[in-house]
Amino acid sequence: MKSKQIKIYADSIPMPGIANPGPHQIFCNPSISVENYEPQQPGDDEIQVEMIYAGLCGTDVHLVEKNKDTGYIKSSAPLSIPADRGRRIGHEGVGKVIARGKHVRNVDVKSLVTFESIVVCHYCDVCRKGHFNQCRNAKLLGLEQDGLFGNIVNVPAMLAHDITDIAKTDRDLKAMTCVEPAGVAYVACQNTSIKGGDNVIIFGAGPIGLFTAILAKTVFGASVVHMVEPIPFRRELANQWADHLYSIEEFKNTRFSDIDVVIEASGEMDNINSIFRSINPNGRVALLARSGAPLKIDAMDHMITNAIYLIGSRGHLCGAFSDIMTLYRQRRLPLENVVTHVAEGIDGLSHLLENPDEIIHKNCKVIARLRN
Repeated sequence: MKSKQIKIYADSIPMPGIANPGPHQIFCNPSISVENYEPQQPGDDEIQVEMIYAGLCGTDVHLVEKNKDTGYIKSSAPLSIPADRGRRIGHEGVGKVIARGKHVRNVDVKSLVTFESIVVCHYCDVCRKGHFNQCRNAKLLGLEQDGLFGNIVNVPAMLAHDITDIAKTDRDLKAMTCVEPAGVAYVACQNTSIKGGDNVIIFGAGPIGLFTAILAKTVFGASVVHMVEPIPFRRELANQWADHLYSIEEFKNTRFSDIDVVIEASGEMDNINSIFRSINPNGRVALLARSGAPLKIDAMDHMITNAIYLIGSRGHLCGAFSDIMTLYRQRRLPLENVVTHVAEGIDGLSHLLENPDEIIHKNCKVIARLRN
């Protein structure tokens, strides 16, 4: 049973003089490859899935984009790329179960499923406390173990959520492809305790930033949502959910006050410092996007005096998937409205990865149809 997949290859050459280099300081000269392969039987705790749709995340794009000054990849997310066989990327998607290992009980053959992307151990002290997003032994799908950009893939069954009762139409399947990034946005809203009356500013109107705006307004009850986004296409798309939209220049020329929540979903860490003195007492700041850039805050006295809360927000576990799917069932969360382009097949997905400007400047959420 022949299948196609997308893999990334890169040279592993840690930058000299850096004590604990991140992936963006280890892997250079990335390249992607479309390869034919013969799927193996799933392991005892795995399911084999015929992929229907796969979602393209900014992390996937940053894996294949090079820093123009260093030649190293842009992504600073945890990553391992075996030198001899590369890494199949991709961590968002939906598919149909076509086989399952002997220990699998949570989904049946023929079930439609969507996937979490963090493989947790359940045994470390952090997992025992219920903080699965911060599992000490976590492995990321499509980054630290092979992912979803293939026609037929084997996936740990623990990641699968049965969506058979939800996915009645093609529209539903497209929506369920977006549960993972929507879950990340949902956890960010939880971590910043957004509530009725809050004045929220979000940097970045990519998929996660846009889902954050939708959730902040329609589910968590924010009174005002500001969004800062440099790309006109994405600002126009965000207009239906954000109260105020700004280009970078407009943001720099606007005086803000009484901000309760700041969510940084663009990876530009300087945004935090530029808005920091406008944050209210007991304000909350969440960092979502990874860039490897340092965070510098000048107004430490303002932070101390006003008890401003700063948190890194990672993941979509601890119930976010169930809540997102319930909200979708109730038609309170228009997940599919963020999808702006559907690529055709592995080759179409590969083309976009090789031409990232088509994703960034002309689209928001891009998915690929992988089943004929």
